[in-house]
Amino acid sequence: MASVFLSATADWGFFAHKRINRLACFTLPSDLFGFYKTNIDYVTLHAVDPDKRRYASKFEAVRHYIDLDHWGTAPFDVVPRSWTEVQMHFTDIKRINNNGDTLRFLNHELLPYSLENPPSEFTFEKNNIKLKDYRAFFVEEILHTFYDDKRDINRESLKSFFGQFGIPIKAGRYIAEEHFSEHGMLPYNMMSMQNRLTKAFANENSDQILRLSAEIGHYVGDAHVPLHTTKNYNGQLTDQVGIHGFWESRIPELFADKEYDYLVGKAEYIQNKEKFFWDMVLESNSLVDSVLLIEKDMSLSFPEDQQYCYTDRSNVLTRTYCEEYARAYSERLNGMVETRMRDAILAIGSVWYTAWVDAGQPDLPDQFSPKKEKDLEEAAALEKAYETQNIKGRQHNK
Repeated sequence: MASVFLSATADWGFFAHKRINRLACFTLPSDLFGFYKTNIDYVTLHAVDPDKRRYASKFEAVRHYIDLDHWGTAPFDVVPRSWTEVQMHFTDIKRINNNGDTLRFLNHELLPYSLENPPSEFTFEKNNIKLKDYRAFFVEEILHTFYDDKRDINRESLKSFFGQFGIPIKAGRYIAEEHFSEHGMLPYNMMSMQNRLTKAFANENSDQILRLSAEIGHYVGDAHVPLHTTKNYNGQLTDQVGIHGFWESRIPELFADKEYDYLVGKAEYIQNKEKFFWDMVLESNSLVDSVLLIEKDMSLSFPEDQQYCYTDRSNVLTRTYCEEYARAYSERLNGMVETRMRDAILAIGSVWYTAWVDAGQPDLPDQFSPKKEKDLEEAAALEKAYETQNIKGRQHNK
């Protein structure tokens, strides 16, 4: 029998993501509950699609986390809260000349940012350019989607904007290159998904509503995991490799169904979506030290031969954390995993409910079922990519 170490191959573990999405359905008001109840198996099963997509797309992994500590200390006021501001303040413009040399045209460090004192203007080549004017140009000509990290800029548009300030635009190819999302973009991705879900409700596109509901549920679940908000995401910087899977997979699998209380109340309307998502990741980040320091202390005091055990999983002998050690850790965390799961359930229900309200509370068919053929094709493609176990991006158990 083969032997492997149990690690975090999926955020929250497939188990927890499915439980969280399923239970979120029961937070919804009656006008919305019928639609979700009929399709509860769909939003449960597809809760893990974003994890599988990490094996198919290089752009997926960064949507699951944000390394807040890369940007300093709380409240991380050098990080704009809106995607447009992030892109503008962390994007360079570069010129590739006829010899193939890449030269910097605009350094994003010329655009410092602070939540307390957002800049009103900046100086470029000794020419004062109002930030609001550059923002308008940036949104029109440069702002990109989540699906690329470098993109070409029309040289004529650059000439039109910068030429009015006497800044020459030399011959060559101009590209925009952003330097933020490589450190994660979880709160911005949730905001984007919220907007897409609202649009799907407004269009009464039931297939899209279900798919987006399942997937935003996944990202909201991730945002409640403290280790999704730090560059020390798997304890690799503190000699605690494996803690990611320990916290988000092993503990829920052992205790969630038997001991956790899932009476979380009813979904509530979210007044400020951007703040809601940011508060979510900031609260998770505030728990990072506890997650790491408590386990480190336990590993030094708990009998070493009682920390790891072996269990048979699908005829594979798997080395994992012992139940006694997991229980002791959970108790030292004062029920943190249960609390974050409960908060995630209510947050997901509130996200779905808010999108429906913002879309005008459309009537949805209680008996609707998603298009099976398309659903099966997409599921098969994701499963095929997942089975390769060749993740495209950061892997939490490495």
